[in-house]
Amino acid sequence: MDKQPGAMGTSAGLALRLGQATFSVSSLLFMCFGVSFFSYSYAPFCFLVTTMGLVTPWSLGLAMIDTFLVLAKRPSNQRRVLSAVVLGDWVLSVLSLAVSCSTASVADFLIASGNVYCRDNICLRYQLSAAMAFLTWILSSASLLFNLWLLPTLY
Repeated sequence: MDKQPGAMGTSAGLALRLGQATFSVSSLLFMCFGVSFFSYSYAPFCFLVTTMGLVTPWSLGLAMIDTFLVLAKRPSNQRRVLSAVVLGDWVLSVLSLAVSCSTASVADFLIASGNVYCRDNICLRYQLSAAMAFLTWILSSASLLFNLWLLPTLY
């Protein structure tokens, strides 16, 4: 089996995982610090916090596994493990795309409607959080595609 760049057990795969974790944590930080409690009355904002709360430990856990595989110079040759990683990446990438689009649309709507809750540029923070969630989706889907490309070679 050839090493697919970006797949699990490569340094590019480790960089993808660390990027996912960085962007998901930054999305959470933009969303959680200095916000009012009104924002959690909108479902997309709760959905963003929940989804990024799932993506962060998933990415950090797989980054630790990738670190071990890179340092041990062993690719992941186990079908079941790679199948679980592909499935988890697929679910979390779909959720990340959905949450980034829904949060951005609600934040844009609140800004356009001149809502009183959007004073002090709080809705701009929501837009930044949605942008970080979108970048998380890009890296997650790239990781998904690299691992999905590698999966048939194990069967």
